[in-house]
Amino acid sequence: MRWPPADGRRVVFLLDASSGLERRFLEQWIVRARPSGVTPAGYDVVAIPPSRRRRAGRVDPRLEATLATGDDPLLAPLRVAWLPPEGDGARAARLSRLLAVGDPRDPGRLRQAQVLRRHPDRCRVVVAEPAPASELRERWRRTGGTDVGHTAGLSEFVARQAALALDRAERRLRGARYKVPRFVEEEIVARPAFRGAVARLARRLGRDDASVTREARRYLREIAASHSPRLIHLAANLIRYMYTRGYGETLHYDREQLAALAALGQRHPLVFLPSHKSNLDSLVLKYALYENGLPPNHTAGGINMNFFPMGALLRRTGIFFIRRSFKDNEVYKLVLRQYVDYLVEKRFPLEWYIEGTRSRSGKLMPPRFGLLAYVVDAYRRGRSDDVLLIPVSIAYDQIQDVAGYAAEERGAAKQAESFGWFLRFVRALRRRYGEIYIRFGEPLSLARALGPPDPGAEPDPDEQSLALQKLAFAVAVRINRATPITAISLVTLALLGTANRALSVDETIVRLRNLLDYVRRRNLPTAGDLGLDTREGVQRALDALVENGVVTCFAGGSETVYLIGPEKHLIASYYRNTIIHFFVNGAIAELALLRAAEDGIADPAAEFWDEAIRLRDLLKFEFFFAEKDAFREELREEVGLHDAQWESRLTEGPGSIDALLRRFRPFSAHRVLRPFVEAYRVVADALEPRPAEAPLEEEAFLRACMALGQQYVLQRRILSPESVSQVLFATALSLARNRGLVDPGAPDLVERRRSFAEELREVTRRVDAIDALVAARHAGLID
Repeated sequence: MRWPPADGRRVVFLLDASSGLERRFLEQWIVRARPSGVTPAGYDVVAIPPSRRRRAGRVDPRLEATLATGDDPLLAPLRVAWLPPEGDGARAARLSRLLAVGDPRDPGRLRQAQVLRRHPDRCRVVVAEPAPASELRERWRRTGGTDVGHTAGLSEFVARQAALALDRAERRLRGARYKVPRFVEEEIVARPAFRGAVARLARRLGRDDASVTREARRYLREIAASHSPRLIHLAANLIRYMYTRGYGETLHYDREQLAALAALGQRHPLVFLPSHKSNLDSLVLKYALYENGLPPNHTAGGINMNFFPMGALLRRTGIFFIRRSFKDNEVYKLVLRQYVDYLVEKRFPLEWYIEGTRSRSGKLMPPRFGLLAYVVDAYRRGRSDDVLLIPVSIAYDQIQDVAGYAAEERGAAKQAESFGWFLRFVRALRRRYGEIYIRFGEPLSLARALGPPDPGAEPDPDEQSLALQKLAFAVAVRINRATPITAISLVTLALLGTANRALSVDETIVRLRNLLDYVRRRNLPTAGDLGLDTREGVQRALDALVENGVVTCFAGGSETVYLIGPEKHLIASYYRNTIIHFFVNGAIAELALLRAAEDGIADPAAEFWDEAIRLRDLLKFEFFFAEKDAFREELREEVGLHDAQWESRLTEGPGSIDALLRRFRPFSAHRVLRPFVEAYRVVADALEPRPAEAPLEEEAFLRACMALGQQYVLQRRILSPESVSQVLFATALSLARNRGLVDPGAPDLVERRRSFAEELREVTRRVDAIDALVAARHAGLID
């Protein structure tokens, strides 16, 4: 480190020292580094409040005096950086040291003397970029909107700026991992935009500015993350300990892709939007960033996760907590908007689950728009010239939470989060669940999607905006595209299409053959080499499912056979559903071809497209379909995989269409759409006999659907046990409500409910027909 170039100015060193030892160390450096031409009168030393161990108290009065002089001195911040011991060519804060002696990057006063005596190489002087007092005064005026003639608060501002400059300089020594916000409350509250917004809101609410400001500060402390380097290191070590108990040691992701995203994050704020399958999701993404030396994301968490003692610890690692409902709390909404503005403007990376909660079915759930609306609003008002949304798929071979999800689908209550719940979650990781895969989808630019920002726009986080909903939809589609197909997900897809027939390993290979060929022809993403072409690979996947009780194994006969276990169909369907979106269009094409081949169809081609659109509309609450024109193109490509001349064959009559359908490999409707169609049929059958004037109480109706579904399974009126799902019934009810079939008093309600039930029966019959074709193919009756 060198003496700062002063160009004739007096140099004032601002010492950020947490102890007397650090101060003496810095003063000794100043004496050693002072050029021969600089006399002791040519510089001064002023202490600023220690930023590493912040204590209440005023800034040194000498700083105020320095800023009040007219000679415009050069202010040069200094700090001591303590480095961890070097091991294996790197300086890493190991868990044992963090727990035994505290953070090696922030030793206590006694430890400082010991480290300096024994390992002086671990003690470095950090010199931040100096700045003239006049420049800082002007920056303070612009930031705070204060007249240049007033200096109240200037010294506090200069001390904060010195600490932030030292943080930037220290990151060059330690790495980008330490880019975390400091003085969040002070900086946000000092902003003219915050003060102006508070004043306007106070007038609208008929309150005084001071009371609204106090309330806003309280909410800001409730929301904001407060990073601690020690806790970041400690959490990273604990995360690795946790996930490696149940999964492999290596997280599978593309490091070059992550490095490219980090480079983008130097220019624009990044918003990571991962899928949500497990409580490990945010943790493993956090660890992937950590092991690449990247700063932790500011991760939005529900206030339900802010339980003792985990809430305080999570907040120190970058989690910020948001209330589940604050629609009528104007002060809270203002604070959240200001906090998001601050993070976007400072280019701190953000993260939250776009689904809002964990998927209980395995499929990607409909997006929630709340926090995305705040980020879009910040962009529109010019807080950044662009924001990049990063879709993230986090996939697992198996998940320890799935049994709980299945119970909730059958109507069980969700377990409330608590410290006891957390300990049970950690204990459940004692089994082996396979590997974890992280995939980053194509970034989505707000500038490209929404056009340039408008700095003069009024704040308006509009969750009903069509543009916002399209953005969220695009993110969900990109998450799905990036989701890797795992061996477990493909094996469960095959097993769920066997009509509860047990399979040997060789029979499972046969059932997988067309699926694997389809995956390769479409070049779908996979979790590496699936190994399902070999007996060893299939055996490995089946054994993993047996180990966790999803599949039962019977070895008492001439050959060992495997079957999805009793009451385990919802668990198996969870893994299948993680990749189901890749097969939905093919399943729709199969059912549409069956409809086009029926007797009495005057125009089979037109009927094919009409039926495909009807099915798309029927399933629109389950899957992310493209716009209608793009959907038609996707179907053309899908059917074209099996027969390039398929459109001309539609005009040749039922025989040609039937021959076209038999070219499909694999058939998908029976194992992809059956559970949804059957669940919808239960809801339609439950709605049909209800008196048109009777109001519907949702919870009671869903309980009635659960009972009716269980009856249908026993009667074999529905063939898939996974169809009896509270999640599917609730989605079917949403569709019925969307069609105006729920609220009493609607015109022709009885007839339209009857038509809805008949529509579902017709679709079910076609799914049964595909199932019959599958049986015929395996019996050798058709090719």
